Amino acid sequence: MTGGVLEPDICVIGAGSGGLSIAAGASQMGANVVLLEKGEMGGDCLNYGCVPSKALLAAGHAAAAIAGAKRFGVHATLDKIDDPAVYAHVEGVIDAIRPMDSQERFEGMGVTVIREAGRFTAPDRVEAGGRTIRAKRFVIATGSSPAVPPIPGLDTVDFLTNETVFARDALPRHLVVIGGGPIGVEMAQAHAQLGCRVTLLEMFTIMANDDPELVDVVRQKLVAEGIDVVEGAAVKAVEKTADGIAVVTEKDGQAGRVEGSHLLVAAGRRANVDGLDLEKAGIAYTAKGVTVDTRLRTSNGKVFAVGDVAGGPQFTHVAGYHAGVAIKNILFRIPAKADHSTVPWVTYTVPELAQVGLTEKAAKEKGLEFEILRWPFHENDRAQAERSTGGFVKAVVTPKGKVLGCGIVGPQAGEHIQVWALALTKGLKAGDLAQVIVPYPTLGEVSKRAAGSFFTPKLFSERTRKIVRLLLRLP
Repeated sequence: MTGGVLEPDICVIGAGSGGLSIAAGASQMGANVVLLEKGEMGGDCLNYGCVPSKALLAAGHAAAAIAGAKRFGVHATLDKIDDPAVYAHVEGVIDAIRPMDSQERFEGMGVTVIREAGRFTAPDRVEAGGRTIRAKRFVIATGSSPAVPPIPGLDTVDFLTNETVFARDALPRHLVVIGGGPIGVEMAQAHAQLGCRVTLLEMFTIMANDDPELVDVVRQKLVAEGIDVVEGAAVKAVEKTADGIAVVTEKDGQAGRVEGSHLLVAAGRRANVDGLDLEKAGIAYTAKGVTVDTRLRTSNGKVFAVGDVAGGPQFTHVAGYHAGVAIKNILFRIPAKADHSTVPWVTYTVPELAQVGLTEKAAKEKGLEFEILRWPFHENDRAQAERSTGGFVKAVVTPKGKVLGCGIVGPQAGEHIQVWALALTKGLKAGDLAQVIVPYPTLGEVSKRAAGSFFTPKLFSERTRKIVRLLLRLP
């Protein structure tokens, strides 16, 4: 790095999951790295997304556990919800993780951190805070932000998004949620379990990217917890009321109106491309994000894009995966390609819902021959002992048993899906999973039993019985 111009090997724009992974990895492998971040280190995941949402969910699940303790013969009473303490817990979790993503830690690795917004001024130059960075390679890792739909009246009321819903000291009296995706569903359940009245509005069906059969288990749980789940409802307008807000809806041609104290808009995400001046660098992009090839290169061969801004699956673990692909291409000149076919995802409700690979619907749309393997949690001894028996494993396999995908709804589904993600990644068959010896009693036996069910029709067939009877005649 010389003179008034910084000349690193790599300039990373954005200090979220993907950007931090690239900066850390590249620096520790000997590259000179400049990292630009105009906001909070750690990005959306640490400050407004995965971390605080799971912390709030944990608080809600704890309250629900007390209410459900009587099923074990334990009679417990929930005295109260301490609102400020709940939000302090959320902030405490963020604070515990924050040092790992801090400016000090990365500067300790040798990374030059500039806390300013970066914008391209040429195909090989970026300016940030009055400084010019001319790097050999650039990585755009600016993430995404909450999408604000064009609802009449929305600009006249105060509303929450994932960026503001955690920065509070009092829980909403009646939370109205617009959007039934993972964020909307998780926040609806967390607030309901913490004693809030909740109405969840979705234009189509909740959790539309997941298997409908699995989603229905989650839906029934939400309703049982008192959440008013309204699907197929178009939001026509938002109004301010004396006590809060009102949302005007239309469902099946009938007008409706929901009044609440607070409004949470969870209607998707938009890629953060504004202010980057991508045109000056010859970088193509659309409303979905920066256009990249399978190697995550943009239309400017010296610039890569990773994570949410690259227009693919918007998950923190995908950003981390992208970081590895980008590092292979940039540092080692290995033509590594991003493959999203085995990306798992989880909605952290109770019960959890996890998915990887093809759903039954997707397999049908592709015209594939397949079989469905199932096993319910109610036939698992550990689930019975813990009185948590709702849900099941649903795997999609070829007629020869090769795993095409799997969905799980039930306790710790996000942990159980990992064995199916491994199977899908390595091209394993149901028989490979069925042969694994798993400890008893564990919830993981559900996946083993689901895989083993592939052989049930053959093992207990009349042909098998004839063979067994014949062999038993032998001395």
